[in-house]
Amino acid sequence: MHLSLVSLIVDDVDDAIAFFVDVIGFQLVEDSPSMANDGTPKRWVVVQPPGGQTGVLLAQARGDRQVAGIGEQFVGRVGLFLTVDDFEEQYERMLAGGVQFTSEPRTEPYGQVAVWRDIAGNLWDLLGPPEAQSPG
Repeated sequence: MHLSLVSLIVDDVDDAIAFFVDVIGFQLVEDSPSMANDGTPKRWVVVQPPGGQTGVLLAQARGDRQVAGIGEQFVGRVGLFLTVDDFEEQYERMLAGGVQFTSEPRTEPYGQVAVWRDIAGNLWDLLGPPEAQSPG
């Protein structure tokens, strides 16, 4: 068993694809026409970190309630966690791409961490491995 997808409500699917693929470095796994439960057309768009098992379904906001939820899916808390092998490289890539970080990188017992906002405004942790400690 594994978690295959998480859904993010976005304002514009094409802008979200560009953000996650070009800026963050995810892969576009699927972009297919689909139908909503009410029979209206929609797109099924999935992005995923290279080598990852869990994808992010980029869901176009539909209706006032969903539009109001853009960027507030986790009600101001960090709700998603991107773990990388090379924290500095990913951090620099994201800075260069204009990603908004809400905290400076810091070291915690579980590794390096910095909080950032995705294109919709949701908070994520960028997580890297613990820094190597010098032999005592």
